[in-house]
Amino acid sequence: MAVSREVLVCINRSSGSARRGDDEREKIAAAFEGTGIVPRVELCAGGEIAEHAERAVAEGADLLIVGGGDGSISAAAGVLGGTKTALGILPLGTLNHFARDLGIPFDLAKAAQIIAAGQRRKVDVAEVNGRTFINNSAIGLYPLMVIDRETQQKRLGRSKRLAMLVALARTLARFNHQRLTLSVEGRKAQLDTPLLFVGNNDYQVALPAPGRRETLEDGKLSVMVLRRKTRFGFVLSAMRALVGRARRDDLVQLPPVEQLKVDSRRRNLTLSLDGEAVSLVPPLTYRIRKQALTVIAP
Repeated sequence: MAVSREVLVCINRSSGSARRGDDEREKIAAAFEGTGIVPRVELCAGGEIAEHAERAVAEGADLLIVGGGDGSISAAAGVLGGTKTALGILPLGTLNHFARDLGIPFDLAKAAQIIAAGQRRKVDVAEVNGRTFINNSAIGLYPLMVIDRETQQKRLGRSKRLAMLVALARTLARFNHQRLTLSVEGRKAQLDTPLLFVGNNDYQVALPAPGRRETLEDGKLSVMVLRRKTRFGFVLSAMRALVGRARRDDLVQLPPVEQLKVDSRRRNLTLSLDGEAVSLVPPLTYRIRKQALTVIAP
């Protein structure tokens, strides 16, 4: 019989569609029952996850388990990347893109079994000006929608999905473009675009798997630029991409790169990092960190 060991499990109490309470400890304990892992569950705010990760690294822990959405996982990855502490994932958020692309099941008990099996993989993460992201970053319309969504959630208590739909309508009403200068391997190009997308590895943009990645270990950034559009043209191009009929005049996909510099005349650029809006001073330097993060995954 395998010897049981205690492992810290950090749960974002605000992840997913409902606020999580003390009964979460019982659910986690039940999920790990018989696996050889005894979970020590800490319910915490999203901002505290990085602190727990720092403590785990300082104490030499070989495993930290995090339960939450992509924002929670990204916060832990920013600390654990480049260390010997592996990340176990319990997908408890709304979308869980990173867990999905790793092949981690959304069922809590099945995800716990994956962690207990202990199969380690080294995967890539990306960063911009030293800030880590595990999925993608965007400049333009999407960060504005994120800010609007978060404001509605805090002030009106709306669900994440409803707030995002309202934010989409409002953002389209104030549709605009960003003037950016992109630099890759010494070559520069200036462009006006409503959206610049930078992904951690290659993203599919059409059906049957829009927004999915086949690998997280290719060591490249995926860079896509939406061509200059009217408001109506933007909506049409988004719809065409979703049904797998994107046109050449919709989206420009640059060749995969390891580093990208983005500059602007603005003092600050608002961008999204794994669905969270941040403001950074340009120029922005994006780079891939090859196999920097150890995860427990199939």
